[in-house]
Amino acid sequence: MRDKKEFYNMLMDIEGKPVSEYGRLAGDFDFSRYVLKVSHVPVENLTHPALFLVRVPQIIAGFPPHLFNTPVRRTGLEDYLTRRIGEQIDTLTKYDEQGLSRRHLLVAVPGQKILPRTSLLVTEEYVEARIYVMLPQRDGRIDGDRVKDIFFDEMAAVVNSSLIYCNINEAELNEFVDIMEDADQVRQILPTRGLVSFISEGSMLARLGNTDYPDYDEVRPLTVAEELLVDIDVPNAGTIKGLGVPGGVTLILGDAYSGRIQLMRAMAAGIYNHIPGDGRELAITVPDAVHIASEAGRSVRKVDVSPFVRALTGEGATDEYSSAEADPCSAQAAATVEALEIGARALFFDESDSSPAFLTRDSRLAALMPDAGKRVMPLSTRVRQLVDDLGVSIVVAGSSSVAEFIPVADTVLRVDGYRVYDVTQEAKAMDFSQFQLDSDDVDVTALVEKNRWVVPTSIDASQGPHDQIIEAASIDLLKFGRSIISLQDVTQLADKHQTATIGLVLYYAKLRYMDEGRPIREIMDLIDRDLGTEGLECLSRDLRGDLARPRRYEIAAALNRLDSLRISHVE
Repeated sequence: MRDKKEFYNMLMDIEGKPVSEYGRLAGDFDFSRYVLKVSHVPVENLTHPALFLVRVPQIIAGFPPHLFNTPVRRTGLEDYLTRRIGEQIDTLTKYDEQGLSRRHLLVAVPGQKILPRTSLLVTEEYVEARIYVMLPQRDGRIDGDRVKDIFFDEMAAVVNSSLIYCNINEAELNEFVDIMEDADQVRQILPTRGLVSFISEGSMLARLGNTDYPDYDEVRPLTVAEELLVDIDVPNAGTIKGLGVPGGVTLILGDAYSGRIQLMRAMAAGIYNHIPGDGRELAITVPDAVHIASEAGRSVRKVDVSPFVRALTGEGATDEYSSAEADPCSAQAAATVEALEIGARALFFDESDSSPAFLTRDSRLAALMPDAGKRVMPLSTRVRQLVDDLGVSIVVAGSSSVAEFIPVADTVLRVDGYRVYDVTQEAKAMDFSQFQLDSDDVDVTALVEKNRWVVPTSIDASQGPHDQIIEAASIDLLKFGRSIISLQDVTQLADKHQTATIGLVLYYAKLRYMDEGRPIREIMDLIDRDLGTEGLECLSRDLRGDLARPRRYEIAAALNRLDSLRISHVE
């Protein structure tokens, strides 16, 4: 293996030469405390950064085994170190005379959510960071002086401050990893306690607009009425208390300013763990929960929405409903069935982002609209059957259009000023005789038994001469070949790195499992298996440092919204 002196001499030799000479940097170089590794430099397009691996042996890094002795603790440690690298890179950022940043080191910094990523790898033998480098140039020639600063000053500073245990705040790191472990323990306990979600007392649920970051201008901790408090024992924090949201049918009442919407968003986000200081560190939800929002204008391909939508003017049969631009009610019905199709065990609905026609109907108006029930059977008339026959749990939240759920709900909660009360008895004592909640006899088990088979040629990531064009412009916009997939109403995405990874998953599935048609559920099962056994590395021929593990539900959501998707048949 060549050493750092040879690397330095190479930089001296290529200084001022055409940028194609950057290709000589490929290889492994021993920098004494770490090894710098690069397999490929994209000299054909230096507007794209090159990926450099920085590998520090554990004998130098010195991270104690207890920080990564389980998969969940390892994920926490890797996430923490990635953030440390990002913070150090920020301190090294230089600015030009116009005040614009000239950042040459890049790392895929996570948002508030913690999940498996490829930005950093911790093993018993080494710690490996995957750092992208924008190689500097001037007028198409190598800027050797700047390159030397990057690799001998900035990279060394990043390694020293971020990947050496003795230089890291031990208490802060332990807290980060311990919270990760406690949250995972809660998530494992939830099904044994008959709960779909747990939000600890004191959680800070308010957010600034629709962002994922805390809004500390409005400090409103969650409080819970005594009769609702649930105790859960976790390895590090001991016994924690909070709101336990039960399975079955749960109705959450509260107006738009009560904290209800924030509570529902926290429950939906609780499928992920969150960093210390986020406020939702112990807002935990079962991993197979899906928040279902209405999404007018999305494409739908051969989805059985007949339990909810029984007749559509000019749209054909509803047991294999297709539309290039679905209406709000049909779109939400389709999203519900799609989630059940691939195994969702809990469904969340909030009236703030739901179609009123899908959620409920005012049966007091039945005499004035006698044919309405022949066309739409809203969720309120179907929810009991879904829970009892399919074994799923459903949480519905709202204020002005959810009264019809009270007679069929197992639990009714009220949110007021970020405090949660149990009002089940009071709600059940009310007179709802005017409501007509009877539904027709439909076998809802068929929703999870049906298989929609994908036409392989309809999944095409190519564009022009390129085999694949996969880019995430933002968290909710995925470019896949010639298609733009809008994921604006897929609310449980973590960040744009995860969105881009979903595109790679679809491309991987096409190459590996779609040599012939397969059902969507089977494709998701195979992807879950591969990601669980082979990790995210299986998605790309080249090493990547910017991938984040997606769930099957968001992968399927992107697939179902792909405008080129075709379904061969339903069985």
